[in-house]
Amino acid sequence: MDRNPSPPLPSPDQDEEKGAGGDCIGSTVYSKHWLFGVLSRLIQIVNPENTKSSSDDEEQQMELDEEMENEICRVWDMSMDEDVALFLQEFNAPDIFMGVLAKSKCPRLREICVGILGNMACFQQICMSISSDKNLGQMLLHCLYDSDPPTLLETSRLLLTCLSQTEVASVWVERIREYPAVYDSICFIMSSSTNVDLLVKVGEVVDKLFDLDEKLMLEWIRNGAVQPLDPPQEDSEEQPVFKIVPCVLEAAKQVRSENPEGLDVYMHILQLLTTVDDGIQAIVQCPDTGKDTWNLLFDLVCHEFCQSDDPPIILQEQKTVLASVYSVLSAIYASRAEQEYLKIEEDLPLIDSLIRVLQNMEHCQKKPENSVDSNTEETKKSDLTQDDFHLKILKDISCEFLSNIFQILTKETVAQGLKEGQLSKEKCSCAFQNLLPFYSPVIEDFLKILHEVDKTLADDLEKSFPSLKAQT
Repeated sequence: MDRNPSPPLPSPDQDEEKGAGGDCIGSTVYSKHWLFGVLSRLIQIVNPENTKSSSDDEEQQMELDEEMENEICRVWDMSMDEDVALFLQEFNAPDIFMGVLAKSKCPRLREICVGILGNMACFQQICMSISSDKNLGQMLLHCLYDSDPPTLLETSRLLLTCLSQTEVASVWVERIREYPAVYDSICFIMSSSTNVDLLVKVGEVVDKLFDLDEKLMLEWIRNGAVQPLDPPQEDSEEQPVFKIVPCVLEAAKQVRSENPEGLDVYMHILQLLTTVDDGIQAIVQCPDTGKDTWNLLFDLVCHEFCQSDDPPIILQEQKTVLASVYSVLSAIYASRAEQEYLKIEEDLPLIDSLIRVLQNMEHCQKKPENSVDSNTEETKKSDLTQDDFHLKILKDISCEFLSNIFQILTKETVAQGLKEGQLSKEKCSCAFQNLLPFYSPVIEDFLKILHEVDKTLADDLEKSFPSLKAQT
């Protein structure tokens, strides 16, 4: 079905009870009596009176009766209401759902129960209660080992909800640290799933975990580097050793064309990895991993993001993902002496991409001459500040990366750039405008090479930037 059914309307009898103030949940029109009935039937499903099992019974356990599915889906919808969520909490519904997860083999029922818990966890008081229940926490992490994508999606959504609440985030980080198998499960999903929604949500969980706890990130980086001490027996199945970077790359490739926000998430994960030396080494130490990372990111900035035929305002949509991509490329580029896959001929397309971003940035930061009324300005002030903040981050990263490329340009590369247009007067002026005064030595060295290749252009640029001529 495309959506969960709407919650039931009260019956005439329930309307009478509502008048007496008895059956309604909080300030809603939802019926306590009806909800009790659904939860009672749910208990009966996982604790049937006749415990004798047969192959037919096991087959039935895998399926959910249509009427029961519709009713429990209504509870799922209703649980988005705080009054209903609190009532479910008071009725110990989380314990019932935990019983379902422990005993039921029905994927749809497990998905719905985790989904209801996910809705309930959106409310702080309930989230704290769910998070403090060690048994429930263990059961939910165990759901990450499930083979059912919808159940995995709802489990990831619930985890992200809890990790996003500062009061309980550390509880979940420590809980995840205590269960190393969570790493394997998440890596397996990232490396093998084709479900884009699931990949995006799992990516958000990993991104949040790494952002919250550098120690956990380091542990996950090192997990893939640890080889088993004992060789596998001949008759035993060899367990795969997951490495975090290839898994992240595989997921990024999968979401790339279908979900731009998901790609942004995975690029940010890579950026977080480069904030520690172990993370950079995890990318560049293995030639295949480094090459795959470089090729994917190079392709994104040179053939997909912020292209010459895109309107300059596109930068506002792409500023966060571009900042992540350039940051990772810059980290790999800094180790270029060790990497054979970094080709000199790729420097010019990168220069072209970086300068185009800086040109578009100038356009985005121009204020309109005739501003709208002050009330509207005040309303948008915080948004503009946030936009300026992200653009500044992108500018800082772009300038640092561009200066690093400029430092290793040769006379031949500059001549080629002039011929192909990547180093035209307009583009050099934009680069100088943004790199000065912080990267003056880099620009001065570039000008010396330019004097040998095109003295006229070098002289024109020196006239446009007098501070350079005074220093040379």
